[in-house]
Amino acid sequence: MIAIIPARGGSKGLPGKNIRDLDGMPLICHTIKSALESESITRVIISTDDDDIAIVAKECGAEVPFNRPSKLAKDNSMVMDAYLYTIDRLVEMENITIDSFIALLPTAPLRRSYDIDMAVEIFNFNKADSVVSVTEADVPAEWYRRIDSNGVLRDYFPDTNTIKNRQEFDKSYIPNGAIYIFRTEKLRKIRQYYLGKTYPYIMPADRSVDIDEILDFEWAEFLMQKHEF
Repeated sequence: MIAIIPARGGSKGLPGKNIRDLDGMPLICHTIKSALESESITRVIISTDDDDIAIVAKECGAEVPFNRPSKLAKDNSMVMDAYLYTIDRLVEMENITIDSFIALLPTAPLRRSYDIDMAVEIFNFNKADSVVSVTEADVPAEWYRRIDSNGVLRDYFPDTNTIKNRQEFDKSYIPNGAIYIFRTEKLRKIRQYYLGKTYPYIMPADRSVDIDEILDFEWAEFLMQKHEF
């Protein structure tokens, strides 16, 4: 299966984060390394608009066959458009068929190669439309509240104004940004991550850091050094 790693150059929260050093290696290279070590991945393709990212990614063993157009690398650009652009260019250039692919965000550096392989196994075994890696949420979804226009706390979900112990609620899960596997034409048609037959790959919290700002970066580095990732 082809892996696509999307890495645009215009990060606002942490400028240059995709090639920022994390525990002795550029951030994006941690994801490239886990993909190259996976038994399920045949090629590792970088989707980027940034020449510096492209250079680093190639040095780490990934392919950068072309740059992503700038219109697909803006703050409001949808990453799924970059995925489909990459797939379509590869199909056109190489006259190949890509029925499914895996997307690995470089901001989730603690996923391991066996996480990738297990997620692909779930995808294949269930003939899934998509697989999304998740981790258990810190608190039940029913505990969430919103603040209305008058500054008053309100229920976020209807019929949740009930006090219960945490153990009485169903477990809830949130995507951790580490692994997404899609059936290509299903994604093109529905344009969502959750495509009907979407299955989870559950990951522990200590491999589910998604780096957006400097505190996330420091936490990821602490976990790497503690657990020798």
